[in-house]
Amino acid sequence: MSIGLSIPLPAYTIDPAFMGRKAEALGFDSIWYAEHPAVPVESASKFPATGGEIPWTYSHFTDPYIALARASAVTTNLKLCTGITLIPQRNPLLLAKEIAALDFHSGGRFILGVGTGWLREEVELFGGDFERRWTQTREALEAMQACWTGDAGEYHGAFYDFPPVRVYPKPLQQPRPPIILGGHAQRVLQRIVDHADGWLPNRISPGDLADAIQELHKLATAAGRDPKALTVSVYGQEAKRDTVQAYLKAGADRVVLRPVHVETQDEMEAQLEAMAAAAM
Repeated sequence: MSIGLSIPLPAYTIDPAFMGRKAEALGFDSIWYAEHPAVPVESASKFPATGGEIPWTYSHFTDPYIALARASAVTTNLKLCTGITLIPQRNPLLLAKEIAALDFHSGGRFILGVGTGWLREEVELFGGDFERRWTQTREALEAMQACWTGDAGEYHGAFYDFPPVRVYPKPLQQPRPPIILGGHAQRVLQRIVDHADGWLPNRISPGDLADAIQELHKLATAAGRDPKALTVSVYGQEAKRDTVQAYLKAGADRVVLRPVHVETQDEMEAQLEAMAAAAM
């Protein structure tokens, strides 16, 4: 049974080193940081969960790679994960370096959770093409993998085009750290089979998850991939034993629980201990 922890917002009020060390001590297998680097004050985009205004907390993420690096320094086995990285908002050459360095220095513990972004104004603020953001994301993933394998890598696409370059260190995990796609886009399951190693769904019932996993396995088999090699990590769930067991029974490999924001480290410690007792 693999149980992870996501980080509540504001994400910078509790030290990532404390969160990582405490999560590992309690038996959680992973810690997950998300990102929204610059949320426009004025936006016509609607928050996907409610169809309403963007919550104020969405301006209060921290940088996931700096937070995970801090957590990595005080842990040994804890998986270090992004839930998610907004790929169209990042330069793939710089991101390839960050990911490789984090994976290398942590002893091969990084998992790359990938998203394409739902906040149009933010995607476009960083130079992303909102209408073609999946194509841009796919190219970025391919470009990063070109940097991670062999002495030098090059890439020539519509969004990214560069000659042979050397990017060191290489990730410790080869041929790459695991790539897992978030979301419920119409073709997300086929995209996982074609380009990734797993799925990171949220806002999904155990019944719908079981149906989706069956479809994922069918698509994997048709593509000549081993269905068991594709992981499913259900994101952002309550710390209830019945909830965790329902998702695991439906076929999930991991359930990522969500703490709520508290003001002090002592309060967070008590909450994490209660969550571990309730869920595990």
